[in-house]
Amino acid sequence: MLRLLHIDSSARHGLSGSQAHGSHTRRLSARFISRWNLQRPQDPVAYRDVALEPPLPVDGRWVHAAFTPPTRREQWMREVLAQSDALVDELLAADLVVIGVPMYNFGMPSTLKAWIDNIVRVGRTFGFDRSRAGEPYWPMLAGMDKRLVLLSSRGDYGYEPGERLAAINHVEAGVMAPLNYIGIDAVERIAIEYDEFSDERLHASIAAAEARVDALAERLMRDMCGAGRVPGTA
Repeated sequence: MLRLLHIDSSARHGLSGSQAHGSHTRRLSARFISRWNLQRPQDPVAYRDVALEPPLPVDGRWVHAAFTPPTRREQWMREVLAQSDALVDELLAADLVVIGVPMYNFGMPSTLKAWIDNIVRVGRTFGFDRSRAGEPYWPMLAGMDKRLVLLSSRGDYGYEPGERLAAINHVEAGVMAPLNYIGIDAVERIAIEYDEFSDERLHASIAAAEARVDALAERLMRDMCGAGRVPGTA
């Protein structure tokens, strides 16, 4: 059995193609999960909509609490970190994380950034020891064999590596860098482009992305659920 964590972050509710003004990223993430559930209905899926229920942003009290050793935390610190602890526990339990992340002003939605800020936690997802020789930081999720799938959408086109707008695409890199930092470095990426054009190029991009989502779900099921594969082990 594998555990999935499905996160949507689009401010648009509903799925494109089904609801007016629906979300392309919700469409792709729902398709991936549906494809997975069809073949592996026994795998539990935790769902979190950070657009509908945004995590609390990190503030000074959060930072004070997070960097206080657990044995010295006061009650108010434990309360401040309660939501972050729940989000971290949810991530730790997952073998596969599927995130729908649209491009907003060349970056991710602020609500997804709030989720990232809550799960990148000293002592929980990354370690730090200033007395350690060499690198004082280390990823605590390394070796857990977690996988990440990023399903994005963009109004313009040409954001892939080497293309015309690659330098201002801060979506995938903005998600991958902090998750790689805590030890999740196996990443798959699929995106829809041409949304603002709303012409045949958009329709072709959607069709291509959906075909890639289907193929990716099939491949990951083979890779992660093969004979002898034990999720959560190195």
